[in-house]
Amino acid sequence: MTGKTDVSKAWKAFTKGVRVADVKVEDGIISVKDLVVQDPKAAAVLMEYPEARWAEVTRRALKIGLGYLKGGAQD
Repeated sequence: MTGKTDVSKAWKAFTKGVRVADVKVEDGIISVKDLVVQDPKAAAVLMEYPEARWAEVTRRALKIGLGYLKGGAQD
């Protein structure tokens, strides 16, 4: 694939039938709406914590994961 249109078509085909989260970054704040993660192992880890802490644990996991990926955007 060479053009922007080709990449856009490929992305639409890849995500067909899959809900993609709405992610926005503004003033250093990441907002994620409608994020769905289908991963039984990750769900099991989250379920070890009280439900009242799920948002906090998920936020920390996202920060750790993005920190781990830092500098890998060119790969």
